[in-house]
Amino acid sequence: MYTGLLHAHNGFRWLVLIALVFAVILAVIGWTGRRKWGRADNLTGLVLVMLMDIQFLLGIILYAFVSPITKAAFNDFGAAMKNSNLRFYAVEHILLMIIALVLVHIGRAKSKKDAAPLKKYRAAAIFYGLALVLVLAAIPWDRALF
Repeated sequence: MYTGLLHAHNGFRWLVLIALVFAVILAVIGWTGRRKWGRADNLTGLVLVMLMDIQFLLGIILYAFVSPITKAAFNDFGAAMKNSNLRFYAVEHILLMIIALVLVHIGRAKSKKDAAPLKKYRAAAIFYGLALVLVLAAIPWDRALF
């Protein structure tokens, strides 16, 4: 079960990254090009939120229930904080990803709420861009390929 979930979580990251990069690019182009907010812009934000939520669900299942890494960290949290690998998975990875998830949700909500297209694009570009930076920082790149 652990291996399957881990592979799903590792593979799904690429969908999340593609959607996040696409959403940031679309938002920046809309913001700088002063385009009208369209259906594709709304759909991009919706797909991004859904992918992030699914990825978060997979991650939480791994983190809380099946990962031997987090189980080892929780057995002796003090020692885990001295081990950079255990600390990364027990604290840093999940914290940065939760913040990124919140930023994506805020960006989506603000881009839906604002009336002016420029404000929609600006909110999406800023919040999705910040989320992208955090996601890139929190990805365990040593496990990036199967």
